[in-house]
Amino acid sequence: MAEYTVEFAGTGERVRVSDTQTILNACIEEGIAHEYSCRVGMCLACSARILEGEVAQQAAVARGLTEKEAEEFALTCMARPQSDLRLRRGEYPPSIDGDESEPAAGEEVAGADD
Repeated sequence: MAEYTVEFAGTGERVRVSDTQTILNACIEEGIAHEYSCRVGMCLACSARILEGEVAQQAAVARGLTEKEAEEFALTCMARPQSDLRLRRGEYPPSIDGDESEPAAGEEVAGADD
């Protein structure tokens, strides 16, 4: 079992997290305020932008992130550190922000032919 330091950019908060523990659970245990709701990766409230480091979160794509988003954002209720991390809370993936400026491949844009 390895342990890593997770730092939250702009807050000075740090928490030690084992590679078998989720980042959110470590925050809760240490009394670090971190937004969350469902704790199973469905609401995306606990997401944080990955500034440095790597996480394991195999089910994140099945839970709502695109593959690209899963490389850039951690669902902290599911993510387990694989290295020291630097995360930024308060940033959410485009899929939660409703950024639909680029449709997925094969997806039609409503009103495009009007």
